[in-house]
Amino acid sequence: MTSLDEELSRERAHHDACRAALSRMIDGAAHHVVTGEDVSASGADAETLGRHLRSRAKALREEAPGPLFFGRVDHEDGRHHHIGRRRIGEHPAAPPLVVDWRAPVARAFYRASTRDPQGVLVRRRFGWAPFSDGDSADLTGLEDEHLAAGEDAPPGAILTGEIERPRVGPMRDIAATLQPEQDDLVRAGPTESLCVQGAPGTGKTAVGLHRAAYLLYTHPQRIRRGGLLILGPNRTFLSYVSEVLPALGESDVRQSTIEEEIDRGHPVRETDAPEAEAVKHDARMAGVLHRALYARVAPPAEDLVVPDGSYRWRVPAGELAAVVTAVREEAPPYAVGRERVLSRVVSAVRLRAERRAGPRGAAWARRIGRTRAVTALVDACWPKVTPEEVLAGVLADPSDPALTGAEREAIRRRRSPRSYRSAPWSAADLLLLDELAGLIERPPGYGHIVIDEAQDLSPMQCRAIARRADFGTLTVLGDLAQGTTPWAARDWAEQLAHLGRTSVPVVALTTGYRVPAGVVALANRLLGALGVDVPPGRSLRRDGEVTFREVRDVREGVVAAVRAALDREGSIGVIAAERAVAGLRAALDAAGLTGPRVTVLPATLAKGLEYDHVVVAEPAEVVAAEPRGLNRLYVVLTRAVSRLDVVHGLPLPTPLRRA
Repeated sequence: MTSLDEELSRERAHHDACRAALSRMIDGAAHHVVTGEDVSASGADAETLGRHLRSRAKALREEAPGPLFFGRVDHEDGRHHHIGRRRIGEHPAAPPLVVDWRAPVARAFYRASTRDPQGVLVRRRFGWAPFSDGDSADLTGLEDEHLAAGEDAPPGAILTGEIERPRVGPMRDIAATLQPEQDDLVRAGPTESLCVQGAPGTGKTAVGLHRAAYLLYTHPQRIRRGGLLILGPNRTFLSYVSEVLPALGESDVRQSTIEEEIDRGHPVRETDAPEAEAVKHDARMAGVLHRALYARVAPPAEDLVVPDGSYRWRVPAGELAAVVTAVREEAPPYAVGRERVLSRVVSAVRLRAERRAGPRGAAWARRIGRTRAVTALVDACWPKVTPEEVLAGVLADPSDPALTGAEREAIRRRRSPRSYRSAPWSAADLLLLDELAGLIERPPGYGHIVIDEAQDLSPMQCRAIARRADFGTLTVLGDLAQGTTPWAARDWAEQLAHLGRTSVPVVALTTGYRVPAGVVALANRLLGALGVDVPPGRSLRRDGEVTFREVRDVREGVVAAVRAALDREGSIGVIAAERAVAGLRAALDAAGLTGPRVTVLPATLAKGLEYDHVVVAEPAEVVAAEPRGLNRLYVVLTRAVSRLDVVHGLPLPTPLRRA
């Protein structure tokens, strides 16, 4: 029987061998970049090869320091594989020293159980010192699950400790702790779109990011050709998750917000009233804009006469009208439609010329297309337009019957700029400009888009994303209970329809690994008042503390809660209604309690973030601050990973009051 110390020594020696092999891989990749420049091939082939080699060398060179493996599986046939975030081997054709967690052979590490061992005798997890830079001496423990034992054991200390490790710095990857239901979603195929309804702490964001990494590994050409986009709700959130994909070996992924994706170079210089903003985000605006754009298209009233040397070619108005009508029925993008009208008008002229005077070449057709008669006709029946020009007209005189009188007045622009080019645009206007730009000329798309906090998207924001995913797939992540925008979705089927998907499976994740049971139980009290049909969350964690502090002075109560929290390990988030944040910061600063471990933030920025200890200041004010205040409070409460303090002077919102 091998002792634990002997096993640890063997595994540390293997890690040293892996480290040495990785160093050789880095040196080899740099050498290949140099020699690859001299490869004999076509210019395009050489450029493609060079780009691939440089990319691989860069990825290896920028490998984050840390342990090179986190698990191992021993198979019945005598094989064993160490599992890590990247494949490491002495040679591409040699058996790997470490298998990439995304490789098919690694799936058994996540899926094997005593009920279905999948050929695995032993699953081993490794315990590394916190924040290890990958020194083999930091390998401090290991745990083995013997899958032939016949019954599943509870999660071991290493797995539990990794899940519950204090939250400091950016979000971590969960490659070492993926659970079977999460693994199923991560490994969904590249032609599948899916929607994940995830209760707080179930790892839906991590699932989406790991699915992105998995697709890039298993279908690199398909995904990279179209591009992969991670869409987050704001830059704070994207900063928090920004290290996950690089830690998994994928650094060439665009991470953006919907506002950045639709940016047309216009600064936001106008603020809409809530009533106008609600109308502009409504799905009916798509029809309003479509009708406004195509109202400019009209069949010609007169025959076309084109001079051609000593000839005059005449095309009757009725035939030209039929051309315009046919193109309208084909419904191409507006700019493509204009080109089709021009092409078919030139073809009509060419038909007459060839009947009379013989064949005409391409140069003749181009010249006819540039004649004043033809360009004037096309400009009159299918004019060139810009999104800004059309939207300025809509806002100056909104008259579409799809909107009520009050809605038309809400979006009416009271003061007209001297030119639509100088019009001040609001954030919602940029969405409408993007809709028009998509009608005029289809935007470039992505091979796959991961959308987080998708429940908060408006119909018009969904349409902007759908245009960019016309020929790609989606991973839609969200929680209807955490919908906080005025237009937040209450039903996934409707939201998916706005995203251009009508047959996407909705998978519910309800088992939480991040939020402890006490916090989940408290948050679940709010569900009945949120107006959405979602299953309550549950937690595998039995730890966690929830404390209510009723105080006369909320600032003093928060100071006391933070002082006590600093005696414990981990990050601290103080979350309050926006108007209270400055005062709380000042109070904590005066008490000498500010520092890198303490973050004070408004409730509106808490979504997607997590802290070991959360102090919620005056939940009644959080609820009163916005129409979906109870949803916002649900978000705020579930940011706590270990401990939750609720500090209040006002009465608690009804669902939180003790029975």
